[in-house]
Amino acid sequence: MHPVSWPIDPEHLPPPLLAAIAARGGVRTFPAQAILINEGDDSDSLYIVLSGRLRAYATGDTGREVVLAELGPGEYLGELSLDGEPRSASVRTVEPTSCCVVPGIEMHAFLAEHPEFALYLAAKVIRMARRLTEQVKSLALQDVYGRVARLLMELSDPVGEERVLRNRLTQQDIAARVGSSREMVNRVMKELVTGGYVSVRDGRHVIHKKLPAAW
Repeated sequence: MHPVSWPIDPEHLPPPLLAAIAARGGVRTFPAQAILINEGDDSDSLYIVLSGRLRAYATGDTGREVVLAELGPGEYLGELSLDGEPRSASVRTVEPTSCCVVPGIEMHAFLAEHPEFALYLAAKVIRMARRLTEQVKSLALQDVYGRVARLLMELSDPVGEERVLRNRLTQQDIAARVGSSREMVNRVMKELVTGGYVSVRDGRHVIHKKLPAAW
């Protein structure tokens, strides 16, 4: 058993634990926009991202998507299927991606041999619950501008006096994450660009100065 020191990073497993669980699965490579999981599926495999990016999302009756999370190398998803229930979200690749796919039966055996893994699963579920709580609060209490501004801040890192988004996002990507239409997001982004708050550099959004509290 590997010692666990708190606080832990539930999204990235420590290398020894990651290597131990990866040894129980096989590596698969997927092209961009490949569907790995469909909401409602009975599959139970765990996916560990080795390279590329995955997007977890839910789809409404009208076909509109809401992005729940994006994952990159070292992160994993599919742990909620351990309860035997159908998949609660769909997952597809954002770009060409390689994953270690661990069957559910191997996951149960791994948990029996490595009970410390349960601590990481619990921490991840707690973080997920907190994130979803914030999303619900944002949808209920903030207008579209407030949700867009919050998202831009969350997904960016400081670079000098500016903030740069870690990944490229289209307006449709932003709309799917904030629960709005692309047209409304277009209006918000246009105003931010016109006001000199945001621009696009090398395909990534750059925040040049503090965003207004309201618009």
